[in-house]
Amino acid sequence: MRERDLVGRAGRFIVEGEVTLRVMLSGRARFGLESVLLAPERLDGLEEVLRRLPEGVPLYTATKPVMSAITGFPIHRGVLAVGLRGPEVEPDLPPAPASVLVIGLVGLTNHDNVGGLLRNAAAFGADAVLLDAATCDPLYRKAIRVSAGAALTVPFRRLDDADALLAYADRHGLTPLALSPGGGEILSGLARPNRTLLILGTEGPGLPPALMARLRTVRIPMAADFDSLNVATAGAIALHHLTTSR
Repeated sequence: MRERDLVGRAGRFIVEGEVTLRVMLSGRARFGLESVLLAPERLDGLEEVLRRLPEGVPLYTATKPVMSAITGFPIHRGVLAVGLRGPEVEPDLPPAPASVLVIGLVGLTNHDNVGGLLRNAAAFGADAVLLDAATCDPLYRKAIRVSAGAALTVPFRRLDDADALLAYADRHGLTPLALSPGGGEILSGLARPNRTLLILGTEGPGLPPALMARLRTVRIPMAADFDSLNVATAGAIALHHLTTSR
């Protein structure tokens, strides 16, 4: 079964590794568990956290060669679980005038970047993440792992496109800001709006010019002979500024 079919149509996702399993069983995860599969040698180290397995969730063990045969690729960590997606839930944003910080992702198809940005969202206390239809799913196995489990705890919602993100911002009284490698206000001089939607685009082309023309843009100054950062890195710099300039 291809992962996009598992995540998109079967309503399930794969949790891989001890860190993400601990998040799933921490009480902070927004999703339920269907089953857990461990290599026998991992049982002792996870004994305490496995006591929190919900009633009725089975725990299976298998040697790593058997696990690799099941999954189709080598499992070095010996820790897998199947999560249940459940119905999509609207992020619970506090009403105005409460302070809000939301991240919007447009066209991000790289699992590492999406996972890194979910991790940044958790680290800097963002209230939610919005995704357009082209952005890859935060519940892909690699995105969950790169996020250090933050994809399991940070509220996110998928919308159709950038126009839908802007309409969402309008409904919730959010000021949209677009991070741009070109023109715009210098980030360090920006006073954060009380209710903010920070929109990030894919590496390389970035946000579509037609979209940026409609938005207030901000930039991170760089050396004259270099003009770009990894989008997750740029997002972290922007989030740090926005959370310290309230």
